[in-house]
Amino acid sequence: MKIDVNNIANNLNTPLTAPAYPMPPYKFVNREYLNIIYRTDEQALRAAVPEPLQITDPLVKFEVMWMPDVSGLGAYTEAGQVIPVQFNGEHGDYVHSMYVDNFPAIASGRELTAYPKKLGAPKLYTDSDTLVGTLDYGTLRVATATMGYKHVEMDKEAARSEICRPNFMIKIATDYNGNLRICDLIRTQITDIEVKEAWTGPARLQLFEHALAPLADLPVLEVVSASHIVTNLTLNAAQPLYNYLEEK
Repeated sequence: MKIDVNNIANNLNTPLTAPAYPMPPYKFVNREYLNIIYRTDEQALRAAVPEPLQITDPLVKFEVMWMPDVSGLGAYTEAGQVIPVQFNGEHGDYVHSMYVDNFPAIASGRELTAYPKKLGAPKLYTDSDTLVGTLDYGTLRVATATMGYKHVEMDKEAARSEICRPNFMIKIATDYNGNLRICDLIRTQITDIEVKEAWTGPARLQLFEHALAPLADLPVLEVVSASHIVTNLTLNAAQPLYNYLEEK
């Protein structure tokens, strides 16, 4: 069959005859989180968070997510850092970094939304009585998180509130000369969610220096809290909030 102009225009990603990912929505079954919130250096945090977002506390959340059943994308693991912020009085999380082991998830996250995804090798697993989350970049370890496995049951509404905070991200796209075509602050939020399990317990986090996966630039000064949450959910589309090109 001939690929005519209309068929080309109806494809939102390439290759035309074997697209890298299907169109959303993406539904997640048994999406499992290990979240560790820690206190960090405030000056380093300010250097990482773009205006007009405002830092609320010098905190970072390191998260590892195992997603065994995702419609259209398959199975994958993701890890990264998010930073509590506020925008126009609304509290949420700035998505600072994400490392993913699945190309369709990387491509769709970057192209359709603005998730700052790079290729990495995260893992989430149980080691005897310990929940373990790791992140390797190439062959090198850049993060190790541990938490006591299912020590204390967590209130499910508190878990829902943690997962459903608004996310803020920066969407960047260039033209063929390398000039910015899109540079927006965007917002997305999970609203369709079922919390199946939620736990808390003692936790620790180690971050290791790396030039291209600089998680340790936001050093761990104190672990504040940890959670282990299992959900079913659907991701929502993103909405633009602030146009940096217009402000410039």
